[in-house]
Amino acid sequence: MSLLASWLVAAVRERPDACALRAATGEWRYRELLTLAGQGAACLRSSGIAAGAIVGCAATAPDLALAAVACSAAGAALLPLDPLTAPAAWPRLQKLAGGRLQRLRTPPGEWPRYRGLPAPAVDHDDLALVIASSGSEGEPKAVMLTAGNLAAAVAASQQRLPLAAGDTWLGCLPLHHVGGMSLLCRCLQAGATLLLHSGFAAPQVWRDLNEQAVSHISLVPVMLARLLDVAAGRPPPASLRHALIGGGPLSRPLCEQALAAGWPIRPSWGLSESAAQAATLLDPELGWQPGLVGEPLPGLAARIAADGRICLRGAQVMAGYLNPERRPGLGLVDGWLVTGDLGEIDAAGRLSIRGRADDMLVSGGVNVHPAGVEDCLAACPGVSDVAVTATADPEWGDSLLALVVGQPDLQRLHEWSRQHLPPASRPRRFRCVDRLPRNGMGKLERAVLLRLAAEVV
Repeated sequence: MSLLASWLVAAVRERPDACALRAATGEWRYRELLTLAGQGAACLRSSGIAAGAIVGCAATAPDLALAAVACSAAGAALLPLDPLTAPAAWPRLQKLAGGRLQRLRTPPGEWPRYRGLPAPAVDHDDLALVIASSGSEGEPKAVMLTAGNLAAAVAASQQRLPLAAGDTWLGCLPLHHVGGMSLLCRCLQAGATLLLHSGFAAPQVWRDLNEQAVSHISLVPVMLARLLDVAAGRPPPASLRHALIGGGPLSRPLCEQALAAGWPIRPSWGLSESAAQAATLLDPELGWQPGLVGEPLPGLAARIAADGRICLRGAQVMAGYLNPERRPGLGLVDGWLVTGDLGEIDAAGRLSIRGRADDMLVSGGVNVHPAGVEDCLAACPGVSDVAVTATADPEWGDSLLALVVGQPDLQRLHEWSRQHLPPASRPRRFRCVDRLPRNGMGKLERAVLLRLAAEVV
């Protein structure tokens, strides 16, 4: 269960004075981080938290990273939480865990007064990380990831996006999401540096990209768009080899703009249940189409179910959803994960994402996925962001409404829609808004869009 701690031990043997973690609040060399992990583990044990426990922690990004290595050294699993939503989420998570969740109450600043002990041996079947999420219709879920799942995910990512000692991965994704926590795992395994930002601010990220010799960065599309704005046509630094883009659909205009500016973008797809990254395309400049995310990572098998959902199987796929008995396999069918994402696999084995199954709208008896309509409308001049939702209509069923950010000519938008979309996929109405509701990962909040649709009609 001490996977991260074992990677720290290995890195200390090779590069003890190399920087492991850098944040606005401090910098830790590998030997310093290992020492602190042991002290944090001793603190957990003194609080009655034994190996095998699940420890909930709501904290800043740097403190969540430190909590992860401390829990690993203690043989416990970390459940990272957003400080803003943790109080409301805790009761339902406690119920899923059968009342056995424990809290990390002592901040890292107090850990040095505890004496650390050697980390326990790694057991790949042991629980290492729990990621809170929500299923269809807001059903609360939490994903159980074992040390084996995390190790397999890191190894597969390494084959697609090599990361080495001396490299720096800039992390500005929330660490209570699997996309953020996975960066810590990749860097510790490789002996690289995680340059951690507490949130995303485009000017600061652009500055560090140019000043810190960043080799890798993970972004959601809206973050990429903001960075392109700040860069104002300037290319990224030559040190940047990989810009992993995931967390939501990448539009054709944004992809073309990034490629023209020289960004080494890598369209990607992943989910909590696959320990983050599940597919990545390395060469979008070669005939990329919206939704194309490349082949599944090595070790992952993918297939498309009869209803169009993507199914995954492999060593990095979760042990199951958290349940009071901590029984493995919940949410899997014969080892296969049936995702909520719709997709296609081409003759070359490359995966394309067509949107969420539970986002589907039915207009005039025709299934319409809003992501496809949004991608088309995003290419219309004057549109900087767009979301498609619907209101109930006695004739059409779902009457499509497009909420648009920017300064578009609405008449031109109607004409664009008529030229590029089939009748059932054309929004009946367009409304300009100042911004769209997106979560911390940049994903559209579809439930909020429905409420906005009712208000603007």
